[in-house]
Amino acid sequence: MSGALVIAVDGPAASGKSTLARRLAEHYRLPFLDTGLLYRAVARRLQRRGIDAGDAEAAAAEARRLAPEDVAGVDLSGEVLGGIASQVAAYPAVRDALLPFQRAFGGEGPGAVLAGRDIGTVVRPDATVKIFVTASAEERARRRHDELRRRGEAPIFAAVLEELRERDRRDQERAVAPLRAASDAWVVDTTELDADAAFDAARRHVDAMR
Repeated sequence: MSGALVIAVDGPAASGKSTLARRLAEHYRLPFLDTGLLYRAVARRLQRRGIDAGDAEAAAAEARRLAPEDVAGVDLSGEVLGGIASQVAAYPAVRDALLPFQRAFGGEGPGAVLAGRDIGTVVRPDATVKIFVTASAEERARRRHDELRRRGEAPIFAAVLEELRERDRRDQERAVAPLRAASDAWVVDTTELDADAAFDAARRHVDAMR
């Protein structure tokens, strides 16, 4: 294929999609957008204003007010924030508010790499390459558990696994843009793959599709 190279990388939480997408962006020298950070940024705005995440109208209003400084250089990690982000991401008005920015990202250049949960199905169904990254719930929970421990937290594995499964349920069952692999996506299961092996496999696939 010729022209701009747009790579859509989707998958559930802790599957390794963001790490893989970032490495692909570096390899192909393309701008990278982790769209999940946009929803986390909306969640952070709600937190700071003391607004309940169950208020869909307020969440949409905060999404429309989102500014670059809400995302760039801001720590948007953490399980609590991730849970709120998953909740507000289910609101159609929030997704509508953030969609134009996502679709325009990298549109004027050589392409882009976008990571999320609905890039290949909704945001950029015209992507050159669509990759869906998955892994078992237990393996994803183990990765998240280890990540939290490295941050100095003391997580309980069973609680991490339950929260991850609940987030999967919300993502898969939401009415708008549910988490699923695009019909033409290449699916890679990283349960038994480390980051290097996943990247090598994805790079070979992208090269074959270009």
